[in-house]
Amino acid sequence: MESAFAIVAEPTRRAILSYLLSSERSVGEIERELRLPQPSVSKHLRVLREAGFVESRVEAQRRLYQLRLEPLRELDEWLSPFRRFWMRHVDALERHLDAMEKQPAKVPKEKPSSGVRAATGQRQRQGKDDKK
Repeated sequence: MESAFAIVAEPTRRAILSYLLSSERSVGEIERELRLPQPSVSKHLRVLREAGFVESRVEAQRRLYQLRLEPLRELDEWLSPFRRFWMRHVDALERHLDAMEKQPAKVPKEKPSSGVRAATGQRQRQGKDDKK
């Protein structure tokens, strides 16, 4: 059996899981929403069902699929240390930005001679071009 990460790595399966977040859906509804052929949707639903991400029930002529949260909780638990790692960095950035807001803005002072030098240099280059 594939790992949970391998299963959710496939974009179509992620799209199906996202679509099932709001409510249970029939294969036909999933087909229409994702604009995929029935055999493709059925194949992905079978993989998701066998891995425990979805479960199905029969209602009249339709098979309805709904999300199972347990495998997603396992993924979430694995990701938890990484989330804490990034949150520390985001918090540090937020503190830095707050500190920057409290400091008065420093406006860089333009050196008066820099404009003269640039203009003089430009005139000198033009003079050389004229001599050619």
